[in-house]
Amino acid sequence: MSVAAEVPPVGALLRTWRERRRLSQQELSNRSRVSTRHLSRVETGKAHPTPEMLMRLSDSLEVPLRDRNRILLAAGYAPRYRDRRLDDASIAVVMDGLRRLLDAHLPYPALLLDDHWDIVDANAAVDQLLSGCAPELLEPPINVVRVCLHPEGLADRISNLTEWGGHLLQQVGHRAERTHDQCHHELVAEISGYLGGPVPAIPRTSHTGPVITLEIDVDGAPLRFFSTSATLSTATDATLEGLHLETFLPADEATRHRFDRRRACLEGPHGLG
Repeated sequence: MSVAAEVPPVGALLRTWRERRRLSQQELSNRSRVSTRHLSRVETGKAHPTPEMLMRLSDSLEVPLRDRNRILLAAGYAPRYRDRRLDDASIAVVMDGLRRLLDAHLPYPALLLDDHWDIVDANAAVDQLLSGCAPELLEPPINVVRVCLHPEGLADRISNLTEWGGHLLQQVGHRAERTHDQCHHELVAEISGYLGGPVPAIPRTSHTGPVITLEIDVDGAPLRFFSTSATLSTATDATLEGLHLETFLPADEATRHRFDRRRACLEGPHGLG
């Protein structure tokens, strides 16, 4: 059987994404300004959509770029979005800019992650957090969620493991729901096992602080961080769309002092500090 024969019709793909987003035809019609009658005809294969209509529907359904290419191909059109390797020369300036952000965040930890939470790059401060993990967990590709929650990773050193693990599980689960990527669903199942099964959502009002923190022991010192995440909202490349920058900042003065003191030691008497 040929590969082409296994590709679902474009109408079926659109209906699948609409159902994944839990939208009725009327709701999608309102969002996309495509009539429900025409939308129904497209989904049942009675009408053939133009590339422009497919892009409008994909925008309304928030379809990831790789899947937009699949929708276009299913309709007989050429894909519109490149899917380059991270070492491709054409995106070198973007990758260089992201790596500069990692270094600019020193002395605090920062990581550049792909869509599956595998580490693409990290700054030097991350090494302090990963010390003591089982060597096999640090073999590329290093999955930061797995390292955090695996029993031979950081789990024993995270004092609020249930809270932080629940936070990570919700993040991965949300992305699995958005992308319907099998790898995301497998990661959800894996980390749920580390946490002893599905972790219920913790109401934000139950937290004692203003943000959820990572509370981790490093060389005998309890450290507390809060994290931020940034993505390339203007990406037109499928690989770049999945990248996100995770940065950690001190959540208390003791943590800030430890890392600021380390920066002063590294800079030395002739440094800028």
